[in-house]
Order: sequence, then structure tokens, then C-alpha cells
Amino acid sequence: MSRIKIAVVGLNFGRHMLQSLSAADRGKAYFEIAAVCDVFEEKARTIAEQYGVKAYFALDDLLQDREIEAVALFTGPAGRAELIGRIIAAGKHVMTTKPFETDAAQALEILQRAKRAGRIVHMNSPSPVLPADLRQIKDWIREHNLGQLIGCRCDVWANYREKADGKWYDDPNQCPVAPIFRLGIYLINDLVQLFGNAKQVQVMHSRMFTERPTPDNAQLGILFENGAIGNIYASFCIGDGQSYKNSMLLNFERGTISRNIEPLEADAFNGVSHLSLITKDAANKSMIERRHVSADLHGNYQWDVFYKAIQGDRMEEDVYTESIVEGIQIITAMARAEKSGRLEEV
Repeated sequence: MSRIKIAVVGLNFGRHMLQSLSAADRGKAYFEIAAVCDVFEEKARTIAEQYGVKAYFALDDLLQDREIEAVALFTGPAGRAELIGRIIAAGKHVMTTKPFETDAAQALEILQRAKRAGRIVHMNSPSPVLPADLRQIKDWIREHNLGQLIGCRCDVWANYREKADGKWYDDPNQCPVAPIFRLGIYLINDLVQLFGNAKQVQVMHSRMFTERPTPDNAQLGILFENGAIGNIYASFCIGDGQSYKNSMLLNFERGTISRNIEPLEADAFNGVSHLSLITKDAANKSMIERRHVSADLHGNYQWDVFYKAIQGDRMEEDVYTESIVEGIQIITAMARAEKSGRLEEV
């Protein structure tokens, strides 16, 4: 199997993705790191030397490199659609991170443009292929006839004590309802992939310990189009030794499913997902309980799927595009709710 040459752009977060691309059980089997790029030249040179690859200091210079077929883009979210547009116009494929873009219309336009150009744009959340735990949840819903979703509660937390540094994390326009935008966004995308579109959102938030102007403690209420009510709580304030552990409780007409993700070594992309189902049998008499454990977590970068898509093995692109755009629409409504303090339409 011939590996695809890839460049990593944006080395603040991107340096972590270099580790993922270098890991034998993740990206290394599919991609060869050919270059790195960052506007901070010293950082780019240092990391390029570490990995034995070329260093670029401007995206346009990198895009002229014909041997590079794909770009892993890890810049801040604001304006990322415009950068992706330049990358696909140069004939290269893109792997990027959540949130894909803060403007739903721009996101949809760039995804449609990529499709017309035959270029692949993937990200870690929502993932192009449902991770194993979400597939199992969907299987249980169908197999046990659980019926309509009634309500859901989701939680995720970490222990941050941050100081203002002028980065996009400080800007409420670029980082609305910060704990939800930075951690809870995975749960937003999970719920969209499981249950579809939302109708309205509402926000509560506070600043407990952070020295940033953005909040560090927040919850997002979601009213789905089918009438189900959801809540996502995310916080940077909790230091109980369980950073990035998150839970999801889903109540249906005829059953309840819970999911608890336990990261390993405080790594949000390395851990196990514990699922449980409680319902009744067809005669409504005996209790049925099922359990399932998966190491395929939400938020993982699906390098294998990205590679196969570049090689021509395309997934349901329209469904994936709809999931991406719906998640962004929820975030956009959430940003409005943060400012207005009112219920906002999605």
C-alpha cells in the first residue's frame, strides 16, 4: 500500500496530530508526513527538524509543493472555510478538526465546492463514519424497538485554570460558550448523528476560576424537532481526577441507554466507551440488560477512512455534510443565545 504524503498546518494543536500521524496504529500506515507549516518560523523549523521534513511559513508556499497530496489543517476555527477553499483549489485533500467553521453557510458552500472538485474534506467531529459506540446505540434502538427519544443528558469536564493570552479562546465571537464550544461540541455532534436536527437552544454559563473573558462553566439546552429535550453540561472547573471523562444518558419511550467514556492517561482520544441498555421484553414483563465496551471513540481522527476516501472509496457524503452543517447551526444559535440570554431558534 502506497502511503499518501501529507503536510500539517498550524503547529499549536497540530504538533499533537503529528504524534497521531506517526503512530503505527493510527495514521502512519496510511500517510507519510512530508512537511509542516506555521507562521511562527522558529516553531516550524524546530518541528520540521524533529520529524525530518520540510518547513513552510506560509500556506500558499506549501500549496505549490506538488508532492503533497493532503493537508492536515489545525488553525483556529474562524475563517477556516476560506483556508480549506484555497487548499482544495490547489488540488489537495483536507483533514481538519472541530469546529469545522463557525458560519454554517460558508461551511456548506465549501463542502459542496470540495465535492464538485472531487476533493475530500474530513474532520474528527462529526466523524465521517460512525464510531463503534454510536453504531451500537443505533443497533440497540432498532433491535429493541426503543421508540422515540424523549430526553438526554450529557456531561464532560476537565480541570483548567487558564489565563488570558490573546488567542481565539479569549474571544466570545470565535469561542462562544467556551466549555461547550471546546469540549461539549463532541456531544453536540454525537447527538446530531444519532437523532438529527434541533429546533431551539438555550444557554447558561458562568466564570468560576478562569482569567479569560470567556466562561469556564456552562450548559446548553437543546429542543429537538421531534420534541425531545437534551442538555449538555461542560466545565473547566472540576479537578476530580477524571478529566475528559464524559457521560451520556438517553431516555426513549421503551428503554434507556447510557454511555460512559473513560479516557486513558487524560487523553481524550485514547480510552474505552462503556455502554449499557435497560428495557423490557416484547411481553413487557422481563427486564433486558445489555452491556458493550468499545475502544473506538468519538472525536478520533479516522485516518484510515480519510485514506480510503482519497483512493475512491467514498462514504455517504451528503449525509455527512448534513451532520456537519447541523452541528454548526446549533453552535451559531448557541452563540446568539449567549449574547441574548434568550431561547434561540436553530
